[in-house]
Amino acid sequence: MTEGQDRPAERGSLDRNPVLGTEKIDGACVVRLAGELDLYNANAVREALLDVCENGPPERVVVDLSEVEFMDSTTLGVLIEARTKLANRKAFMLAAPGLETRRALQISGLDRHFSVHETVAEALKASL
Repeated sequence: MTEGQDRPAERGSLDRNPVLGTEKIDGACVVRLAGELDLYNANAVREALLDVCENGPPERVVVDLSEVEFMDSTTLGVLIEARTKLANRKAFMLAAPGLETRRALQISGLDRHFSVHETVAEALKASL
């Protein structure tokens, strides 16, 4: 492999859209994220979350992290930014973080500031 050439696995993760989709459920909006969330795709995550939070904000926003493999500080900043767009910041919830994602939340201290739930269903039922 020549210098500067990406390894196939790296190229695949860069090409993957980090936003799998959004779904409205009983006044809530669930945003499903996946893959490695970092500097390279943070804008796509930002656009999706800000669109949900700013355009007719729902009763709550649940960010489904079940398919996220890695999250860097840039993406953590995006979550903070999106949360500030809701009048009720408690209505911005994280759901189903895996081990690495949970670790990033704990190390950054954000697990104490975000409402983190084991499943999307729990987040949808949680009191605001």
